[in-house]
Amino acid sequence: MVQQVLVAPDKFKGSLTAAEVASRVSAGLGVPTVELPVADGGDGTVDAAVAGGFGRVTVEVTGPTGERIPASYAWQDADATAVVELAEASGLRRLPGGHEPLTATSHGTGELIADALRRGAKRVVLGLGGSACTDGGAGMAQALGARLLDADGNDLPRGGAALKDLARIDLSDFADVSGIEFVVASDVDNPLLGPHGAAAVYGPQKGATPEDVRTLEAGLTRLAAVATATHGLLGAVEHDATPRAMGVAGAPGAGAAGGVGFAALAFLHAEIRPGIGYLLDLLGFGELVKGARLVITGEGSLDEQSLRGKAPVGVAQAAARAGVPVVAVCGRRTLTDDQLRAAGIEAAYALTDLEPDPDRCMAEAGPLLERLAARLAAVHLQEE
Repeated sequence: MVQQVLVAPDKFKGSLTAAEVASRVSAGLGVPTVELPVADGGDGTVDAAVAGGFGRVTVEVTGPTGERIPASYAWQDADATAVVELAEASGLRRLPGGHEPLTATSHGTGELIADALRRGAKRVVLGLGGSACTDGGAGMAQALGARLLDADGNDLPRGGAALKDLARIDLSDFADVSGIEFVVASDVDNPLLGPHGAAAVYGPQKGATPEDVRTLEAGLTRLAAVATATHGLLGAVEHDATPRAMGVAGAPGAGAAGGVGFAALAFLHAEIRPGIGYLLDLLGFGELVKGARLVITGEGSLDEQSLRGKAPVGVAQAAARAGVPVVAVCGRRTLTDDQLRAAGIEAAYALTDLEPDPDRCMAEAGPLLERLAARLAAVHLQEE
């Protein structure tokens, strides 16, 4: 009996979803395959879960700038698990115009979680990545019932800049999250504050100017300090006018998605897990890889960032534990053969090997990928 090939790619951002990549690769191989689109917690996480057998739930939520938008999360009845992707409701791709670094909110992500809780979720997996906001997860907390109040008892406006006026957090109407498992799927290890924190590192990527970064940093520092003072959290304290990240605010991953990681840790008591590893377990990769003759993974660009916990390397590590070789497909690659082998990938095939024009690679990614898969099959899937 011919052993199957497991096709487990991430998306090719801007051209193909992970499911489309898997389908095109399978079409070009000409051998039996099992398709398992994957994601690392960022864009495409819900799509990957749905392709892996979850249902899709679509609700109307608040977008990052306050507009009402439809957004989805993945749902599995069998174990009452919801997979919520921050980028679905609060992502950069949801911005109708330019960036809004000071006012963008994570409120819609909280609304997705609230809907999952009403549905009876026992476990919520929160994928963080691609966020438009730097609000420390304040919007998410507000959507779940928290009140963020200024010194006069007024509710703060949404967005990270407003947090500088935070005086008190009222959790009396906060959602009952007791007995519910919250898992943050993220490979970001940044703390909330400081030179490696959410505002300093990711704020400029969201359009923040140096002055905006200072404003956002002040807001996040205030959020953590008030959470510490009013709720017994080990957050941020000030000493000699110098904010220092401690406890929850200093935890690796607290700075993920503009600080949404902090709110997940502080208010949802979440556990942060490596994104791709956790999602592979959730999608049943370990069972599917048993007996496979080859695993094919990939993403749009195989580069230095891929080595820092991105999907292809996570797939390669999981396949190695099962003793199955791995090759990759991609739009382009900048990694050397030695770097690939060190990551557990035997070889990589790029669309730019067939078409040097990157614009044409993007526009014709599907047909090119089928041709690339055929080339790969000729090398790696010859019958002995």
